[in-house]
Amino acid sequence: MNQLTGWMISNGGLKTQKYMESLGLYEKAARELGIQLEIIFNHEIVIGIQESVLFIHGGLITKLPDFVLFLDKDIRLAYQLERLGLRVFNSSKVIAVCDDKSQTFQELAYYGIPMPKTLIAPLVFQGMKEDSMVYIEGIEKELSYPIVMKESYGSFGEQVYLVQNREELMAKRSQILTKPHIYQEFIGSSKGRDVRVNIVGGQVVAAMLRTSSTDFRANISNGGQMQAFTPPQSFKDLSVKVCAIIGADFAGVDLLFGEKGEPIVCEVNSNAHIKNIQLCTGINVAAFILQYILKELRDDTSLACLP
Repeated sequence: MNQLTGWMISNGGLKTQKYMESLGLYEKAARELGIQLEIIFNHEIVIGIQESVLFIHGGLITKLPDFVLFLDKDIRLAYQLERLGLRVFNSSKVIAVCDDKSQTFQELAYYGIPMPKTLIAPLVFQGMKEDSMVYIEGIEKELSYPIVMKESYGSFGEQVYLVQNREELMAKRSQILTKPHIYQEFIGSSKGRDVRVNIVGGQVVAAMLRTSSTDFRANISNGGQMQAFTPPQSFKDLSVKVCAIIGADFAGVDLLFGEKGEPIVCEVNSNAHIKNIQLCTGINVAAFILQYILKELRDDTSLACLP
């Protein structure tokens, strides 16, 4: 039987040592499962439309694969691959919902998912002016200081800010005014502490507790510490439910601790990096993801001949 083939789409601008090590974990898992998995960076592909027909070109492309493992946020590329008939894990829709924090919370709100009170900033066009004080006063009526500000598009906690008063709020708002962003209540009971739960195919496969004594954010990239963690059932159930609502094949769900220790959704990562959790727990999440993909493709009647 023919060997199953896949593309692992990654971002060409993220070739750090840790990121490449994460890709290596997928390569290792693929070899062990007998999958031919090829790393392709998004800048190595040219997509477009010619004579009303979608096309994909690139020096490394000889034929289309059986599936695509999409580890980037390039939703236009993901969508193009889907329209060309490829099964993409995660789908372009899932990536889009997870990548936009405002959309993540909007999507989950319909299902009563516990989350911080959230305000979604109005659109301000580049070079245009607005009466900022009107909106500042609106924020202050809804939220108490300190207030968490998050750019809707961001990673590693680098676009997340904590403002303590009106002066700081006005200053930070002026800096990111034309970028999509949100304002949230600060969950003081979870300061410098959160849980990352990795879900694959509706199952919890790994989890870690992240803590920081110097920052309200617990991200490892910001100096946080990590340790293996067995989450309470409520944390597991919420993580699984969130992924089911969004439709994620796999995801890293970040949860905060409420005042009574209850889980509160912080964010959902459709392409969570897996190196840190492998270092922390010894679990290679990539193996679970690729095993899940194999099962999904085997269950697809059009691919029933897969080994």
